[in-house]
Amino acid sequence: MKPQNFEEKVVWYTMIGTYGLYFLGAQFPWISAMSWFLTIYLCKKLWNQPENTPNEERIFIPSGIWVWILSMLVMAVALVVGHLDFKLGNFQLIASLVEFTRSWALLALIPLIGCLNIRPQLIYRAACIICLHSLIAIAISFVAIKLNFTISYLSPLQLIGKGGRTYYRVLIGAGGYDPMAAGDELRMQLFTPWAPALGLAGNVYFFLAREESNIKWRWIGMIGAVAMVWVSVSRAGLVCLPAVALITWILTVIFNKPKYQIAFGIGSFFSGIVAPVVIDFFNSARDSFTNARAGSSRVRKVLKEIELYRWKEAPIWGHGISEYPGPKVTEHMPIGSHDTWIALLYVRGAVGCAALAFPMLWSFVTLLIKAQSSTTARAGLSIVLVLCIFGFSEGIEILAYTYWPGLLMMGIALKEKVPYQMKATEEYALL
Repeated sequence: MKPQNFEEKVVWYTMIGTYGLYFLGAQFPWISAMSWFLTIYLCKKLWNQPENTPNEERIFIPSGIWVWILSMLVMAVALVVGHLDFKLGNFQLIASLVEFTRSWALLALIPLIGCLNIRPQLIYRAACIICLHSLIAIAISFVAIKLNFTISYLSPLQLIGKGGRTYYRVLIGAGGYDPMAAGDELRMQLFTPWAPALGLAGNVYFFLAREESNIKWRWIGMIGAVAMVWVSVSRAGLVCLPAVALITWILTVIFNKPKYQIAFGIGSFFSGIVAPVVIDFFNSARDSFTNARAGSSRVRKVLKEIELYRWKEAPIWGHGISEYPGPKVTEHMPIGSHDTWIALLYVRGAVGCAALAFPMLWSFVTLLIKAQSSTTARAGLSIVLVLCIFGFSEGIEILAYTYWPGLLMMGIALKEKVPYQMKATEEYALL
């Protein structure tokens, strides 16, 4: 598997060089710069595209990508209005807009880059290579933990790229200990800024690796991705992976196979009979999920309650920025952080929340239809589901630089033309 054009070379070497960028502390600024550079490159190619360009090489931007672009522009408007309403000042407005170009903007730019001539097979193979590198990094980290050896440093690029110091800090060795766990719980973050972010990245890479055609690489990729989720000890990650795998399987198999529809209907009937037992099981599982990291769950619960309560102060456009630091009751965690959906209501108001929900829903419906006959769309559909679920526990916008290949795959899937007369692809297992 080798890149065949300029855009594939940029994507390929950036993906397989993930750990190299991380050790340099350059991952955060590089992904942002690459996204804007390839966007400009796409616009130039589109402008200069001759009329006789073959259809297979022609660049076009589908409606699904335009929805993301327009929605993120609406998000930017909500940002500006929120700053003006609360008189946060021109300096803070400029700083927030700069931060916007490296977070929310990537949710539109990276899918847009997918409109370039980039093969999905290249993304699958590169994802498997990253998972292999992660397996090696996990093994080295375990050895380092046993030897009580850790290297931690702040990249000098932070002085140039600005932004939070967390995104430029490099940690080699032990993953660190979670202060909100019941005890000293070891968690790894590898190439991400914190451990739960690795759970998000692991989920995205799992569903990319699952579509790899080479069986050896596929299993290496999936095992590496599962290992990433496991060592992150992310509760959302551990729940999301099997849930999305099951949901994707149901949505893409049952719709095409009458025998599965019948089986599902019969199963639904019997599930109603045992519903009380199932409800008790899920209640117990929920309590175990919450108590697994009681301190973190308490802080997140309080943050959401405060965000929903104070949303009433600015229901349409939001408060403009997160409140930092937060009160003592939230362990000084900022109001408007630690998740996406509820935090958006506080920071960007109903307009900002709708500006994310609408393109998510559009992408889900579009990819669900395409996924009945396309493995590329199936991968994209899984990515949308992962982001939707993780939106309740992480800020998916600021972590876009860690899982950007998933956004790229979503763009490729939205661009793909799937003939309606194509038959569904062959059945596949959960893994």
